[in-house]
Amino acid sequence: MLCGQIPALEVVQAFNDPIIFLAQKDVLDFDLCITDIEMPGIDGLTLARAHQGKQVIFVTAYKEYAADAFEIEALDYLTKPIKIDRLEKAVQKCLSVLANSRNDVAFVQVNTDKGRSFLYFSNVAIISASKQDSRDKKVTMRDGTSVLIKNMTFGQLLDLLPENDFCRINKKEIISVSAIKHYAHNEVVILVDNSSIRVAISETYRREFLTKARLAGLIT
Repeated sequence: MLCGQIPALEVVQAFNDPIIFLAQKDVLDFDLCITDIEMPGIDGLTLARAHQGKQVIFVTAYKEYAADAFEIEALDYLTKPIKIDRLEKAVQKCLSVLANSRNDVAFVQVNTDKGRSFLYFSNVAIISASKQDSRDKKVTMRDGTSVLIKNMTFGQLLDLLPENDFCRINKKEIISVSAIKHYAHNEVVILVDNSSIRVAISETYRREFLTKARLAGLIT
């Protein structure tokens, strides 16, 4: 499955029957729907219209529906056979749209070891799994101070953070892209309180890191 090859994409659920998907749309938590157009029971255009507020990418063997797709503001229109780089480009377009929709949000409230706290995105340098309890996450600020977020997964954190400003770099760490001082093939160097902290780049997350680094203008 091509979707499983894109690190930035988390598959919430896959459906073979669009009618079942339509029946469950109100209980599913998702941002992007990737769908065919000609399907039994209901066509993809009708399915997309029923998902107002969600991004939609059409994947189909038919070129003649493209105008209809963009009329309903589909994010992208891919014709089969699908190449992984083309699908990834469409997914990155979705990430950019979602990130832009959150641009005005400067902070979130989270439960920490110091109580309910405001987490200002611009202050964050690194988020790492706590060595004492991996369910907790240590947030290291740019000034060197830190706070411990209680009982939150990396997935939940990434849902709260501005999409293009933060990047999962390995299984145990998220970094602020703007805090990167420089990077090499296997690691990035993060600036914290005028000190350099080296963070390993996992092969699993390398593609996502390179994509966000390009968007930030760190590489060409």
